[in-house]
Amino acid sequence: MKPSAELPATDLVTSRLIPFRRTRVLSAFLDPSRLARWWGPAGFTNEFEVCEPTAGGLWKFTMIGPDGARYANECRFVAVGLESIVIRHVSEEPFVLAIQLADVEGGTELTWRQSFETAEMRRRVESVVIPSNEQNLDRLVQEVGRG
Repeated sequence: MKPSAELPATDLVTSRLIPFRRTRVLSAFLDPSRLARWWGPAGFTNEFEVCEPTAGGLWKFTMIGPDGARYANECRFVAVGLESIVIRHVSEEPFVLAIQLADVEGGTELTWRQSFETAEMRRRVESVVIPSNEQNLDRLVQEVGRG
């Protein structure tokens, strides 16, 4: 996940071929109990206060790091469809996460685009966000593989 000349300076984008059907991948996003199992970097767990994965729905949760540190998060589901999910993270370091899901040979092509308010904000967090997002997607693939 790197910024490039073709991307806005505020964005980080990565994609991943997930070797499962799109409906199966989508269910890992839309089922709060499943989402809580895989969301976040390696070693993190989640406590969901509310998770309403519908357009306009609230998502409040606490991520718990491997060291026990707690990170409160609040998001809104902006759009939820069969081919995309858009989430606005409104807590500290606000951003919009747009997830695109496309049927391709061999499974589902997932594109993960984080758009930050400024290029400076993106630069400030990218050294943590880039590897964390890759770990997050690794955990998603594991969760989807569970069924």
